[in-house]
This record gives sequence, C-alpha cells and structure tokens, in this order.
Amino acid sequence: MSVTVDTNIYSREEQRRDEVPYGTAVYNSIMTFLIKEARLLDHRKLVEWGELLAQDLEYKAPVRVTRRVQQFDQEFGTMGHFDDDHNSMMLRISRLTTTTNAWSEDPASRVRRFVSNVSVWETDVADEYEVSSYLLLTRNRAEAKDYKQLSAERNDRLRMTKDGFHIARRSIMLDQVVLGMPNFAIFL
Repeated sequence: MSVTVDTNIYSREEQRRDEVPYGTAVYNSIMTFLIKEARLLDHRKLVEWGELLAQDLEYKAPVRVTRRVQQFDQEFGTMGHFDDDHNSMMLRISRLTTTTNAWSEDPASRVRRFVSNVSVWETDVADEYEVSSYLLLTRNRAEAKDYKQLSAERNDRLRMTKDGFHIARRSIMLDQVVLGMPNFAIFL
C-alpha cells in the first residue's frame, strides 16, 4: 500500500549553504553518526535508533516514476512507500520490538546498510546540516538463497543537540521504480 506524500521538496538544495569540507571535525562527526546509525539498524537495535529521531521528524520515501528525459525533474510522483512522522515511527518501532504480530519481520531480515558518497552542507540554522548520502542495502530472509538489493540517495537534515545528532528530516529517493522485495518493514 502506498501513501500520499508531499512532493514539494525531496532534495533541499536551496537550503544548503557552504559545503563542509571532507575530513573536518563536523564532517567526521556526521560520518560517525551515519555509520553508527547503520550499525544500530543492521543489529536491530531499533529502540536505540529511535532515540536518534527528532520530535519534528519527517521521514519519506516517494515512489519513483519513469519519465522521459524532458521530465526528469518530475520523476517522483505524489505517492510514497511511506510518509512518517515521529509518532508513526515510534509505533512502527514498538510493533517490531514489543508485539508478536509483526509477521513481515518474523523471522527478522538479515540486512546490511552501506553508506557512501556523503556530502554535507551548512544551513541557515545553527547546528543543522543538510546531508546527502548514497545507501546500498542488502537483505536476506528466512532460507532464501539470494539477496535482495536496494539502492537510494538519502537527503537528510541532521540537527546537533546536547545528546548528539538527531535526524529531523529524511527523504529517500529509491533508484528502483518497482521494488523487488515482498514487504517493506525495514528502515532506510
């Protein structure tokens, strides 16, 4: 099932200011955060991962639509694989960690997330950064002999707080038009 998502801004390029150079303290802190986040998700530490989500979270994955070259800037439609806020994400996490009715992830998928091509920009808001990264995800379920793969570009707004970085927004632009996965109960 798909949900309707706001298609106004998936890439927030107009909110980007100066690019943060590779190897700087800020860049390295954000890389460390993204690697930690992937590790938490890969090891199903979903409650800990949920603590990294900001209270005003926007978490979206619009459906990609095949367009002609002249309409390439319109390749994401009005439907989404998901369109979550903080409350709905906490419900999803709770369902996967505390109930016995999350059949789509019982038994749990074996997932690896590989994050690369990370670029970071300052914004006009102090201690908030626009972050673009590529995600390659491999997933294996039950006794399957093969892996399913998914690749995407993620555009995040990370906010530094006294407790470390929090994800305020995430837009996930999946590269596939038709997903080769039977369910989508994992986090990206």
